[in-house]
Amino acid sequence: MVCALTLQILFIFLAKGSTHDFKMFKQSQLLIPQDVQILVDLGYIGICNIHQNSIHPIKSSKKKPLTKEDKKFNRTLAQQRIPIENVNRRCKIFRITKEVYRGKHKNYGKIWHVIAAIVNLRYAP
Repeated sequence: MVCALTLQILFIFLAKGSTHDFKMFKQSQLLIPQDVQILVDLGYIGICNIHQNSIHPIKSSKKKPLTKEDKKFNRTLAQQRIPIENVNRRCKIFRITKEVYRGKHKNYGKIWHVIAAIVNLRYAP
């Protein structure tokens, strides 16, 4: 979880194996105040049931293509999410996080927390 104003990493939740992001979000049981707005991608479609003040892109289908207004909304949401995706990129610069982890599994969380701290220090406002 990244703050959109300060671009600081606020929270990291990890799970064993390949686990979907939304499933990990539900498992974390993170208490987010209702006045905080959450910007997510299409992987978090059901988040509106958990957090009322969340915004996700509008999904299209074969039977219901996107209108021009929907495409414009998705584009503006994607533009707002670009700095957050750049924070993800800053974490993936470190080789240990972008490749297959081959160390002890008990240290995996510690490594991610150290990298998040380094990224927060490096790009602090």
